[in-house]
Order: sequence, then C-alpha cells, then structure tokens
Amino acid sequence: MATTTRPLPTTPDLDSFVHHWQDEADAAYLYRLLAGAEPDAAKSDIYRRLADVEDRHVEVWASLLAQHGRSLPPHRPAGRTRLLAFLGRRFGPSFLLPMLLAEEGREVKEYLDMHRTTARGVAGRDEALLLAKESAEHATTLNVVAGRTGEPWHKTGAGGFLRNVVYGFNDGLTANFGLVAGVLGAGAITGDVYHTVIVAGVAGIIADALSMGSSGYLAAQSEREVHAHEIAMERDEIALMPEIERDELALIYEAKGMDRESAYRIATQMMADPEKMLAEQVQEELGITEPDSSPMREAWVTGLATAIGALIPVLPFFVLDGRTAVVVSFVISMLSHWVVGAARSVFTGRSVFRSGMDMFVVGLGVAVVGYFVGDWVGALL
Repeated sequence: MATTTRPLPTTPDLDSFVHHWQDEADAAYLYRLLAGAEPDAAKSDIYRRLADVEDRHVEVWASLLAQHGRSLPPHRPAGRTRLLAFLGRRFGPSFLLPMLLAEEGREVKEYLDMHRTTARGVAGRDEALLLAKESAEHATTLNVVAGRTGEPWHKTGAGGFLRNVVYGFNDGLTANFGLVAGVLGAGAITGDVYHTVIVAGVAGIIADALSMGSSGYLAAQSEREVHAHEIAMERDEIALMPEIERDELALIYEAKGMDRESAYRIATQMMADPEKMLAEQVQEELGITEPDSSPMREAWVTGLATAIGALIPVLPFFVLDGRTAVVVSFVISMLSHWVVGAARSVFTGRSVFRSGMDMFVVGLGVAVVGYFVGDWVGALL
C-alpha cells in the first residue's frame, strides 16, 4: 500500500511563536522566583543564570514575531505559572525544582517537533533546534542539581506528595458527589432523604478513604518487594557470575560513549568491591533508585486526602436543611472539581482553565448520572 507524505508548511506559525515566547518568559519568571527562594548561594546563582538564558530565548521569539509584523503585549505570567509560583512559595524550592525540570523536558520535545515539522528556510526551524539544545542543557543542569540521572525529555515524573494529595482528593470528591446525587435522586420517592444523605455520605467517606489508603499502601509495598527481589537476584548474579556481570556493566558504559578499554577497566575495578558493584548495577542495569516515601506514608497521605475530598459534598447537610443544603452542596462540589482540575495542570502541563473545565464536566456528569440512577433504583424498590 503506497503512503503519501504530507508536505511541510512553508509559512511560519506565528501563533506557535507566541506560545513559545510566553513559555520562555514564564520560565524566566519561575527561575528568578526559585533563585530568590533557594538558600544555597551556588544553586541560587545557577538559577539566575538560567533565567538570563531564558530571557535570551524570549528575545529570539520576540524578534521573529516583530520581523513578521506581530506585536506582543507586556508579559503576564500564565495561570498555570502563577499557580506554580504560589505553590513554590508555599512548599519551597524542593517542590518547584522538579516542576521546572519537567518544563525543560517538555520544551525539548516541543522544539524538536517544531524543527522536524517546519520546512527548510522557514522562520523558526533553525531557532527551534538551537533552543532544543539549550533547553536540553538546562534540563541536564537541573538534573545534576536535583541529584537525578537520565534525560527528562524522555521520561519525567510528577512528584509524589502533592500528586497523591491531588488525586486522592479528586477520587474522594467525585465518588462521594455521585453517591450523594444518587441518594438525592432516590429520596424524591423514599422520603427522609437528608438524614440518609448524611449516613450514606459518612459511610462513603470512610469506605473511600480506606480503599484509596490501602491501595496506596499496597502499591508502594509491592514496588518495594519487587525491587528487593530484583536486587537480591542481582546480588546472587554478582556472587555467582562475576565475569558476566562485569562484561554487562562494561557494555553499559560503552553504550554511554566510553571507549571499550576504559569501560572494561572501570567495570573490573567495580568488581573489586561487590557492594559497590551491586549499587552500580542496581542503578545502571535495573534503573532502581531509593524510594521517595514509605508505604505507610503513601497510605496516610492518599487516604486523608480522599477523606477530605469526600467530605465536601456531605458537609452542607450537617449545617443546613432542605433545598439550601442541596444547592450549597452542588455549588461547592462543582467549584472543588474545577479547583482540583486546575491543580492537575501542575503535573500535566495543560492550561489551568482547560484542566479545570475537564474536571468540572466530569463532576457534572457524575452528578447527573448518579441522580437519575438513584431515581431509577428508588422507583424499583
């Protein structure tokens, strides 16, 4: 079957230029915030120098846009950037650093895509490749500061504590909102609906929290057990097949660009200390790093966040009566869905508004389906 290649556009995408101008200006803003919050003078200086480089990137896009007759307004940080800045001030550099690392990784991918999809001679193509290289250098620098290895534009993570809080809260909120809506739907027929909402809601809070907390614990514990098993196997292999393990490590070094003789010599030196050899193989061959938190901490964080989210749709029924409680519950639940969706943008890279609207629609759908299912089941009983 013959395939056709879509021709590359021959005119620059000015909207994309504006997008990258905004991204680079936002990055400079966050680097300066990070520099101001960082107590380590050496790290703070690194962040300031990175902000200066981002300023040069801003000028690259501003110049291209000016050449094509597009004017730019004064820079104003995007909603997601303002959210990151707020969280960075609240949780400190240790929170903001991995977020900026993820941003640099995303920029590398976007610039490489832009370079590949822009025809030769079209404005933006060469600039995208140059900025991809510089963003990769930024990511490498941040990786060193964060004590990480690898290339974050291939795989980036979204940090554990806040991620568990956001997703646990979201699960509890959505599940119990649907439960409350279902009970209200059934209550149109069965009578004492508001007392039933409280009973069912509290039961839902406890069940959701225990379910999510135990899931977080089991996931973290299972990961630990798998890692422990793999490390034990690797220790046995080093003891029983040292030559094979040495050759494997030498090949890994060669794949990273080291010449064969140097790779073999360093791998042989590693074999002189079995524990050091094990640590190197665990990192290089298995890709296993130290866990960020304990299974019990995962359970408490996820379970508590779930319980707080699940409490929101029920809370108005403890202090209000009648339709007022229903309306207040609906309003604060829908608002909470939008807020938790906006918070997810910290990890996904999407805009605050779009992420918030996604969760708003999900919450509305859950409420509608829950209400009509409750109404239908109540009619059957």
